[in-house]
Amino acid sequence: MAELTPWKFLDDYRGKVFEGKWPNLPDVFRISASRYPERPCFTIYDPDRNSMSYHEALVKIEKLAAFLTSEGIKNGDKVAVSGKNSPEWAVSYLAILFAGAIVVPIDYQLKNPEIEAILKASESAAIFIDEEKYDALDTASFGLKAKWSLSKNKAGYCYGLKAEKQAKPAKAASSMDLAAILYTSGTTGNPKGVMLSHQNLVSDCYLAQANMSIYHSDVFYALLPIHHSYTMLAVFIEAISVGAELVFGQRMVTKAILKDLKEAKVTMFLGVPMLFNKVLAGIMKGIKDKGSFAYGMIRSLMKLSGFIKKLFKVNPGKKMFGAILDKASLKTIRICISGGGPLAPSIFRMYNELGLDFVQGYGLTETSPIITLNPTYAYKETSVGKLIPEVEVKILEPDEEGRGEIAVKGPMVMQGYFKNEKATKEAFLDGWLLTGDVGYLDADNYVYLTGRAKNLIVTEGGKNVYPEEIENNFQLYNEIEQLLVKGYMTDAKQKIEAIEVLIYPNHEWFEQDATKSGINYDDAAIKAHLQKIVNEVNAGMLPYQRINKLTVLKEAMEMTTTKKIKRFMAV
Repeated sequence: MAELTPWKFLDDYRGKVFEGKWPNLPDVFRISASRYPERPCFTIYDPDRNSMSYHEALVKIEKLAAFLTSEGIKNGDKVAVSGKNSPEWAVSYLAILFAGAIVVPIDYQLKNPEIEAILKASESAAIFIDEEKYDALDTASFGLKAKWSLSKNKAGYCYGLKAEKQAKPAKAASSMDLAAILYTSGTTGNPKGVMLSHQNLVSDCYLAQANMSIYHSDVFYALLPIHHSYTMLAVFIEAISVGAELVFGQRMVTKAILKDLKEAKVTMFLGVPMLFNKVLAGIMKGIKDKGSFAYGMIRSLMKLSGFIKKLFKVNPGKKMFGAILDKASLKTIRICISGGGPLAPSIFRMYNELGLDFVQGYGLTETSPIITLNPTYAYKETSVGKLIPEVEVKILEPDEEGRGEIAVKGPMVMQGYFKNEKATKEAFLDGWLLTGDVGYLDADNYVYLTGRAKNLIVTEGGKNVYPEEIENNFQLYNEIEQLLVKGYMTDAKQKIEAIEVLIYPNHEWFEQDATKSGINYDDAAIKAHLQKIVNEVNAGMLPYQRINKLTVLKEAMEMTTTKKIKRFMAV
């Protein structure tokens, strides 16, 4: 069971290193470096292991921060960082904060005009950028003082920068000062700059640990883009807060991921539903290949393992299925966390049955982002987690089932949107942040999501249907690469909708099945196969939730870097 106040060790540093309730982010790193100076800090396999200790990382960060100060970067200046996951990204991010400036992390997969628009909107003074975008970015056009490189192949490489002149050290930021502006790529609208203070990020980091124990001996895996609030907080900041090792994954390729997991002996594996669906599909395929008898036996044992774990709070699955987990490069994993979107309860259940502590969390960029996390010792498979300490949730205008829009208060809630008073005002109601998500809260303070308020479908019988609830039922079908459920109007005057599903097929699956079965999968055959799946899902749904129309897409839908479909573009 997680200790209720795992951040109690901060009492030893309060009044010496920092004042007040929470340290700022530079002090968080300094404290970990003083506690675990020789512990591996930032590691990459490229292809061989390359790692630096907390002491070595601190030296690099302070050297780069001194350079920034000498170049005129001062308290309150905004400095952007955009690039693939790497130690250089982490060192540059922290150096900006050590220099008293505000960091603006930018999605490196954005097109150049989009990056340039964020630089202008954020009023960034300078940028650290990957070599792919380095030459294309003209600093003079955007009022930037300078650009520096995250790659040693370009001029101004971050590790090689050194102050040539003495400058007055930066004034330490207070916990209430702005630390970062995060521009949401989002799935539902135009990007806005979310302003997060040091307190927002640091309080969220430590309070989340009340629901989950993490240790300096853990090895975190940064696979998802680190500019995103989920990876930034739940992987990067969580790791440095306890002195854990952070391993940077660079490619969202299953073979490379499994190699990293095994070589690095990763213990904390955080990902999005799409990733965990693919990994589980690979595991179950391997079990099915053993034959129907072996498959049936293993599935029965999995159910027994899950029952024992849930009822007696012990985990026999790690030993029972050790060989399976080892083959899948998951044997060293202590905890898997899924975030960034809804996960089917069946996926959640099967990972736990295999012996992995698998949990879900929930939050928004605007909440730094964690507001709920399922404790490993008391998880609920259909819930996105229990409220972490100091978070308040209110359900607005609940319906007869207790479902309504979720509103939030807490120390992790953003300061507002950068230079966008209108959007900031619209985001709050009487001091409560409006999440835009619909759900309910149970008596034990666990949150359950049913969908996004703006995605609501109103059927002919006046029933409210949330697309996400239907989409969850398709997560184990490998024939589907992408799927989106939406409403389409059948009576514009009465505003009555029916339900449509858009599916982009997994062509690789159909090609492999054609080789084995001899079936000729032309467009009509693919649609007929997918319609059978839709019929199967419909059979398990309430009548008003059933899909009325199937559309098979010729091209994939556009996705965010956290692998969520950009719903507003797809519809």
